[in-house]
Amino acid sequence: MAVIAVAALFSCKNKSEAVSGEVITDGLRFCESTLPYNGGVLIANFGTEELNPLNNEGKGYIVYNKDGVSSVKIAADGNMCAPKGMALDSDRLFVCDVNKLLVYELGDTSRLLQEIKFPEGNLFVNDALIHGNDLYVSVTNTDKIFKLDISSPDSVGEPIEWMEVAGPNGLMLAGDTMYIASYPADGATTPAHVVYVVSDLEAPVAEPLFEIAGQYDGIALAPDKQHIYLTNWQPAQVCRVSLADQTTTPVPLDCGDTPLIGPADISIDGQTIYIPDLPNSRVFKLKAE
Repeated sequence: MAVIAVAALFSCKNKSEAVSGEVITDGLRFCESTLPYNGGVLIANFGTEELNPLNNEGKGYIVYNKDGVSSVKIAADGNMCAPKGMALDSDRLFVCDVNKLLVYELGDTSRLLQEIKFPEGNLFVNDALIHGNDLYVSVTNTDKIFKLDISSPDSVGEPIEWMEVAGPNGLMLAGDTMYIASYPADGATTPAHVVYVVSDLEAPVAEPLFEIAGQYDGIALAPDKQHIYLTNWQPAQVCRVSLADQTTTPVPLDCGDTPLIGPADISIDGQTIYIPDLPNSRVFKLKAE
């Protein structure tokens, strides 16, 4: 595999060089993930006074932003604590949250449909991905990806261990191929923390896409289907990576007077990319290529 050129990756740039776009801040408090929905975007927030991805305060909530206007889609109900990755199946919204998966109905967001606890010790339940009747969920601190049966509209199956890979964080599909962004839950980056490719979901084997380790979080397929967008916490950056030869192009954001600190779970809808900066409680909305 080709090696990614770290020197070519940057985070924020001055305004003359930067990619400009909308910055969403209204109603956000420690926003970790984004999910396109109905012409807008759902944004998961911790809602706490201090940033703590393992909190148990029950202040988490989901904001819906469309046409520049934010509204609360799922209010803090005591169930969500540090909501992270989300996935949508018809009107069922799956939300990863510390050691559990929450299932809401977007048509009636006052009602929690189901709470699914993960086995003891799985504390960084991080991202969710749907493929057919299966929901894949990454757990960063135990190096595991679980699979759950969502074929029944009334009940989600129990989490079953599917495969192990170093620090699985963001998940992405390109056709039937899964891409996994790896993140060290303890902050200690090792050579194993790269982006992985799983070509066969029935007999999963994780192969590195490239060799440079990082603290990779969000991953999304570009509109041309030939590139991915990828976020990294150390150093804080966003880049566009070719799936063919792993060459990279930086995405120099216009961050104003506040540097990019923690680009988290990105998503793409058509030509629009949403990039949450978790510690700074903002989401960049830019054109994706």
